[in-house]
Amino acid sequence: MVEVTIMGKLNKVLYLNPHQIEYIEADASTTIVMLSGKRLVVQEDYSTLFNRIVEYRRLIGGFKNEE
Repeated sequence: MVEVTIMGKLNKVLYLNPHQIEYIEADASTTIVMLSGKRLVVQEDYSTLFNRIVEYRRLIGGFKNEE
């Protein structure tokens, strides 16, 4: 799971499954669009999210077939 901080919810921290992310919009704010269609506006920038997702995938061995 990847930690994100939701904007506008008094810095509410959530953990989301990165396998459920459809795409990330990185403009003035960072919006994660889930496969369900739910949109999450988060405090983290795209680079931070990318690094967290890569670290999560390393932790669970998600790159074994790619190395």
